[in-house]
Amino acid sequence: MLPWVVRRTRLPLLSLRCVDCPSGSATTGPGRFRVNANHKLLDVWLLVRCVSCDRTSKLTVYERTPVRSFDPAELRGYRLNDPALVASRLLDPQLARRNRFALDWTGAWRLHTPSEGPDQTWPVQVAVAFDDPVPVRPERLIAHGLGLSRGEVLRRIKCDIPLRRPRSTGFTFTVTAGD
Repeated sequence: MLPWVVRRTRLPLLSLRCVDCPSGSATTGPGRFRVNANHKLLDVWLLVRCVSCDRTSKLTVYERTPVRSFDPAELRGYRLNDPALVASRLLDPQLARRNRFALDWTGAWRLHTPSEGPDQTWPVQVAVAFDDPVPVRPERLIAHGLGLSRGEVLRRIKCDIPLRRPRSTGFTFTVTAGD
């Protein structure tokens, strides 16, 4: 079985409307949090910038949360702008729903395949794993990985999942011999 892995190359863009310009995209850039104390309550925001006009906006991570409810390591990560914490918060579906944005993964991922191609013993099984929840259509991923047309993928691939629906979790497929 050949292992394929879909890995993130950078953080995805955010599909988020800018209040100053007609742009619909924003970026986290290097990733910064803003932590604001109000007595014993904290507000935590993730700062994002418009890709067109460079205006900074805030995405609410926590609002009026007691300081005692934070894990000390997590709070330190917010104060130090930990890149892993930025990525985990940005990929959190609850944060996206609460702040009304979607992730644009265009150009933000890469498929890693073994250096040796499939040998001539057909059929060949391939297991696809995702390091991050990158939504990608399996037929496009397979066509890219094997260098086939999408029509040929539909003819030669046997899979238990729909090939034309985006997927962000692992799956396996079998490649049959060509005509």
